[in-house]
Amino acid sequence: MKTSEAFEATQSDVALACALPAHDLSAVVVPLLRGVLYREEDAALWSALLSLQARVRDYVAVLGLDLVLDEAEGYAFLRSRAAPDEDAPKLPRLVVRRPLTFQVSLLLALLRKKLAEFDASGGDTRLILSRDAVVELIRVFLPVGSNESRLIDQVDTQLNKIIELGFVRRLKPPGSGVGQQPMFEVRRILKAFVDAQWLAEFDSRLTAYQAQLAAPESGPADE
Repeated sequence: MKTSEAFEATQSDVALACALPAHDLSAVVVPLLRGVLYREEDAALWSALLSLQARVRDYVAVLGLDLVLDEAEGYAFLRSRAAPDEDAPKLPRLVVRRPLTFQVSLLLALLRKKLAEFDASGGDTRLILSRDAVVELIRVFLPVGSNESRLIDQVDTQLNKIIELGFVRRLKPPGSGVGQQPMFEVRRILKAFVDAQWLAEFDSRLTAYQAQLAAPESGPADE
């Protein structure tokens, strides 16, 4: 490369660096304290997180938190650290446990199993399901002849809760969307919360779920 070309390339790199927004430690940690950080939603912030990863881990460790970062899947979040021993003083929780109803827990389990099957098929990287497909996942656990409109209402309520938790994203319908059923993307962060060991015990869990479905509706369960 000629000297003039090298100089022009250097100028371009400097200009690009100046055009990118600068992020300090606080600008990375605060969004993580608020919730999950996704690469696809803020590429610049994600890049800053990767650059400051070691400092972020050290900083949140003081708060009793661990940074969970999956570069391949493109998400990061903070998780409470387990106490080193039973006698150690317990810190107040910064990451609050949110109660989940039995029905929401069941749907999360079914979506996680569907995601595992989808990954095993080696197809697209995004699992997108229609509301009808989600209803069918639940239907097999309900008595024959269950009220259809009530079932759809229940699934909508459960999906809204799961969207709030960040495990599913509602997609905008193409075009006007008139007459089209809702579509949802199962976010891959679900794999971090429902791990392989949990999934291996899925069949036994489903047996317990079916038994509970035959009983009156239960109260909330910890996430």
